[in-house]
Amino acid sequence: MLELLISGFQIVLAPVTFAFIVAGTVLGVIFGAMPGVSASMAVALALPFAYGMEPLIAIAFLTAVYCASITGGGITAILFKIPGTPSNAPTTFDGFPMAQRGEAGRALGISLVTSAIGGIVAAIAMFLLSPQLAAAAIKFGPAELFAVSFLGLSVLTALDSDNVVKTMIAGLIGLFLATIGMDPLLAMPRLTFGSQILLSGIEMIPLMIGMFAITEVLKQTHKPSKLENTGSGDKVKTKLMGFKEGWAMKGVITRSAILGTLVGILPGAGATIASFLAYTTEVKLSKTPEIYGTGAPEGIAASETANNAATGGAMVPMLALGIPGGNAAAIMMSALVLKGVQVGPLLIKTQPQYLSSVFASMMVTNVIMVIISIWIAKVFSKILKVPYSILGTTIIVLATVGSFALKGNTNDVMLMAIAGVFGFILNKYKFSSAALILGLVLGPMIEANLRRAVQLENGSLMNVISPSGHPITTVLLVLCGAMLLFPIVSKLFAKKTA
Repeated sequence: MLELLISGFQIVLAPVTFAFIVAGTVLGVIFGAMPGVSASMAVALALPFAYGMEPLIAIAFLTAVYCASITGGGITAILFKIPGTPSNAPTTFDGFPMAQRGEAGRALGISLVTSAIGGIVAAIAMFLLSPQLAAAAIKFGPAELFAVSFLGLSVLTALDSDNVVKTMIAGLIGLFLATIGMDPLLAMPRLTFGSQILLSGIEMIPLMIGMFAITEVLKQTHKPSKLENTGSGDKVKTKLMGFKEGWAMKGVITRSAILGTLVGILPGAGATIASFLAYTTEVKLSKTPEIYGTGAPEGIAASETANNAATGGAMVPMLALGIPGGNAAAIMMSALVLKGVQVGPLLIKTQPQYLSSVFASMMVTNVIMVIISIWIAKVFSKILKVPYSILGTTIIVLATVGSFALKGNTNDVMLMAIAGVFGFILNKYKFSSAALILGLVLGPMIEANLRRAVQLENGSLMNVISPSGHPITTVLLVLCGAMLLFPIVSKLFAKKTA
C-alpha cells in the first residue's frame, strides 16, 4: 500500500503531470464559475485536451478539472446567487445572504476550505476502501436508488419552515416538470402537447439559471432601495476559514464529508443530491434551524463539503467496478477506455498505478484549487464594484450565454427567461424556487428507478417497499417520511400545548 502511495505521488509530482494538473485546476475553477457549465460539461470541454496525453497524465488532468469545477461553482453562488454547477445550489441559500451583509470574503473562505477538506476525505476513502465500498454500492439496485433519491426530497420541509405547505407545492411542481418530455423507459412523448421543443424535457440548467439569476435581478430591480446592500463597491478579500472556526463546525464538516462520499459512490446519485442531503441533514440536526437560509456559515460548509466529497466517491465504482458514479465520471471513463485502460475489478490488480494517480491528483488538486480560487474570486469580486444597473445587465448577459452554450439552442434561452419571470412570481407569493429545482433534479431519478424496481418485482409496488425483500429501501422511506412529517407534526403539537 505504501509503495502504491509513493508511486502515485511520483507520477503526479513529475513536472509535466504537475503542470497539467495546475492547468486543469485553473480550467476547472473557471468553467465551474461560469453560469450554466456543470461539472460534467467542464470535463467534456476539457476532454479534447486529454486525447493527446499519456493515459496517466490524462486521468490526472481530468480529475483536476472535475474536482475544481465543483469548487469554482461556489464562487458565483456566493457572490451573485448564480450556482455555477447544480450541486452549488444549496450554497446560495446562505452564501449570498452573507455576501449581502458584507461577509463575502468570509463566505468564500469557508467554501474553499471546506471544499478542500471534503475532497481530501473522499480521496482517502477512495484509496483505502475502494474495493469494499464498491462492493457495497453494487448491492444498491433500482429500489434502493429510488429510496436514496426520494430521501433527498426530505429537504423540502427544511427549505422554508414558515411556509411548509407552499414549499411542498413548489416541490410537487418541480416533480411535475420532470415528467415532461420522453418517457425514460418507453421512449414515448408525454405532456409535450405536440411541441417539438418539449420532447427533450425541461432542461435543468437553463431553468436553474433563470430561477436563481434572472429572478434575483428582477427582485433587485423591483425594489431599488435594496440595491445598496448587495455589496456593491466593497472590496471583497477572501478570508480563509481558521482553525477555531473550522473546529466549531467539525461536526458539520465530518458528517457532510462522510455523507457526500457515500452518496457519490452510488451510481447516478452525484454531487447535487449529496449537497442537498447534507444541507437538509444539518438543518434537521441543528438546535437553531431558523438561522439556515439567512447566512449561516454551517450551510455553506455542509453544501461545499458534501459536493466535493461526492467527486471522490464517484471515482470508486468507476475504477473498481467500471460503473461511473455520475456523468462526469462516465466521460472520464470513456476517455480511459479509448486509451486502452481496462477499468473495473481487474484495474486494481493489473494497473494499480491508475488508482494511486487518481488519489494523488485529487490530493494535490484540492490544495492547489484553494490558492487558484482565491485569485479567480478576486477577479469575479471586482464585478461587485460595478453599479447594479450595469451589474444586473451583465448577469443577464452571462446567464443568457450560459443557457445558450448548453446546446447552442435559443429555446434554452427562452426557457431561462420564462423561468426567471416564473421564479419572481413564486418568490413574491412566498413559494420556494429551490424546492422546485430540487423536485426537477430528483424527479427523473425517482421515477426511473421506481419503475425499474416495479418491473423487476413483476409489477408489485408492495414488494419494492417490503422489509423482507428490500430492507434498505424500507428503512430509507420510513426515515424520509419521518423527516417530511416532523416539522408539520411538531407545529401541531406546539399549537395544542399553547
